[in-house]
Amino acid sequence: MKITDFFSLLGGLALFLYGMQMMSNGLEAAAGNKMKQILEKLTANRFLGVLVGAVITAVIQSSSATTVMVVGFVNSGMMTLRQAVWIIMGANIGTTITGQLIALDVGEIAPLIAFIGVALIVFIKKQKVHHYGMIVAGLGILFIGMELMSSSMMPLRESEAFASIMTNFSNPLLGILAGAVFTAIIQSSSASVGILQALATSGLIGLPSAVYVLFGQNIGTCITAVLASIGTNRNAKRTTIIHLMFNLIGTTIFTIVCMTTPLTSLVESFTPGRVAAQIANMHTLFNVVTTLILLPFGNYLAVLATKILPEKKEELGDVMHLEYIRPIETKREHQIGNSAIATNGIRSELSRMMEMAKENVDASFRAVRSGNADLLPEVEEREEYIDYLNKEISKYISKVMVNETNPKDSQYISVLFKVCGNLERIGDHAMNICEYTKMMEERKISFSPAVAGEITEMQKVSNEAMEVLEKLGEYPEESMKKIEALEQQMDDMTENYRKAQIERMQTGKCSDEACILYSEMLTDFERIGDHILNIGQEIGLGNVSE
Repeated sequence: MKITDFFSLLGGLALFLYGMQMMSNGLEAAAGNKMKQILEKLTANRFLGVLVGAVITAVIQSSSATTVMVVGFVNSGMMTLRQAVWIIMGANIGTTITGQLIALDVGEIAPLIAFIGVALIVFIKKQKVHHYGMIVAGLGILFIGMELMSSSMMPLRESEAFASIMTNFSNPLLGILAGAVFTAIIQSSSASVGILQALATSGLIGLPSAVYVLFGQNIGTCITAVLASIGTNRNAKRTTIIHLMFNLIGTTIFTIVCMTTPLTSLVESFTPGRVAAQIANMHTLFNVVTTLILLPFGNYLAVLATKILPEKKEELGDVMHLEYIRPIETKREHQIGNSAIATNGIRSELSRMMEMAKENVDASFRAVRSGNADLLPEVEEREEYIDYLNKEISKYISKVMVNETNPKDSQYISVLFKVCGNLERIGDHAMNICEYTKMMEERKISFSPAVAGEITEMQKVSNEAMEVLEKLGEYPEESMKKIEALEQQMDDMTENYRKAQIERMQTGKCSDEACILYSEMLTDFERIGDHILNIGQEIGLGNVSE
């Protein structure tokens, strides 16, 4: 094999992987956050779930990309572990499409496919057509790369040393190990199976040896999902365990069957003389049969994964952390479903942040009404957590925005950024109110029954506004009207309470220090209302984008 042939092999592999990446990017840009809605509707039923996994993988030609997407969905709370089982099974079936297309020698028309895709991108101005053009062009480039790899391996037929290595793969353990390691290195079972077909087409390996390499390739493809699960929650890690179990069980079954029955000869007889088609058929048979065997036991796989990685108390304990998003992943190459994963994760983190802000608002008014600072440490701790979440979520959003290709999703993510800032400001004003208790204790300040009653009313309407805000996503129009009414009520209350305060000052019923403190509190109360309204208006706008 000449050095130029080796370069051609690397170039072919590069085009193959780049083609898959183009297809993934095109589907991501076209579907964006709608992927969440599609999956919610279709994964409730196991058969539909398998179908969805197969179709998505067939489109992007990569089970690794689909599985990484599923890991992200489970981590962000968009999908349950049991729903993920069906998608993973479907992904293993969908990934066999690449091999079947290679066996059909689609490579001959690959340049035409690539030209059609590029023409859609270059000559048509509509943005959505560009996304579909990327999918088509990616498919063409993928097969051009496959043809280049296949032709570069032809000279290896003359190499006795290489032929000897290929012969060793008839040993099941060596074949499985070689397939698993090579696929783990390039992180694409579609590419590694394609290379195996190219070797077979070049006459370097026959089906009896190739089957064990093929089974190992199914195990090796799990490495991508394993790497993607680093830093995720326990359910996401269990998803990768299910993926690994699926392929280990399938490999065990098919290795035993191939060693003890004439299955290999039977598959060869379907397409005699066409080794690439034989490998594609065995790959399809492996994944379809394994899925059919394990389909009734999908829920048990989820239970087993939970036993392997059991529930335990929050690993991070009381340490401040993000539960649903992983900032370290934002620089990872663009993966299908990233938009849906990002927006859902951000929303989930903002829900945590909103709950903390709501608790602090309530606790702060209770603290001031009682006149002691016992609740201050608790409120301070939550406020630090709110500040931490604001910083980390904002950093995550800024990085996500760089990779976002869907204009509507980009707009919605910018809305979530503004919501995050407003929640942090609510937390600040709640903290201000609670800190007044230190001055009250130090300077022996107390409020009259009338003022205590006003504080009770402020607490009541603030709590009500925060509760309505939490339900805004479920009932946008109704909740928005309530928020607007409550914010106006808070403005009116502030105005009325200031007038009452002036009257108390004029009659000498209010000390200077108490008046200053209460005036500051009224300002914080009004600002809380303003930020609640800001959030309502932003989310109302964001609902249009979804």
